[in-house]
Amino acid sequence: MNLRPLTRRLPPLLVAGAAVGGWYLISMVVLAEDRRFLFPPPHDVVRVGFLDGANRAELLDALLLSAQVALLGLLISAAGAIAMAVLMSQARWLERSLFPYFVVLQVTPILALVPLFGFWWGYGFGTRVLVCVIIAFFPILTSTLFGIRSADASYHDLFRLQNAGRMTRLWKLQLPAALPSIFTGLRIAAGMSVVGAIVGDFFFRQGQPGIGVLIDLYQSRLQSEQLLAAVLLSSLFGVVVFWFFGWLARIVVGSWHESADETGVNA
Repeated sequence: MNLRPLTRRLPPLLVAGAAVGGWYLISMVVLAEDRRFLFPPPHDVVRVGFLDGANRAELLDALLLSAQVALLGLLISAAGAIAMAVLMSQARWLERSLFPYFVVLQVTPILALVPLFGFWWGYGFGTRVLVCVIIAFFPILTSTLFGIRSADASYHDLFRLQNAGRMTRLWKLQLPAALPSIFTGLRIAAGMSVVGAIVGDFFFRQGQPGIGVLIDLYQSRLQSEQLLAAVLLSSLFGVVVFWFFGWLARIVVGSWHESADETGVNA
């Protein structure tokens, strides 16, 4: 009997059970009854936030808008960052010229940039996407550049012996070798893009509300059940996107790379 699937799934299930138990303990035992509205028990969050038709529809409509913003921003940032990493890998002068400014953009708090973007370009869909592009760009850029530079030197020597040019080495050696790093960057950027979409919502209050607008609205109204439901739903969406790129990495990279080894042999 193969117990490996059970041993892989049991620990996270135990942690989830402990988290729910701790939630009930705080809500039902630690908090006084007149303060329980601040941290309602899980069944109340499910009943009000997800089982109520009106609240569920409101949350799903807002999540749809935020998902569109996050995914489009992630797609644009992935295309731009991978292309820029390829160019930098082929021209060191370009990396020396531009990389410091990408670092500055990355370390600048996004909360400081969002109001500026809204002031300059308005508060529409495109500006929300721009926030996600900026917050997701740098992880993909650095991971891709690292992966391209990490191709084994002996393979480079082999390609040179075959008189392979720079572009041949790039497409047949460096980019395939960089795939695990690229997908690592995509998984990191996916979660950050979701965060960017929600952060943008806190400032871009015009038009159709995203999930971030609802979180702020529920907080101001002390609607704690809906607030926790919105937080859980946005977190679940981020996890799903993260898992999707992990699954895609296993499909594309396959089992040839040591990062696909789940037994710990190569650890």
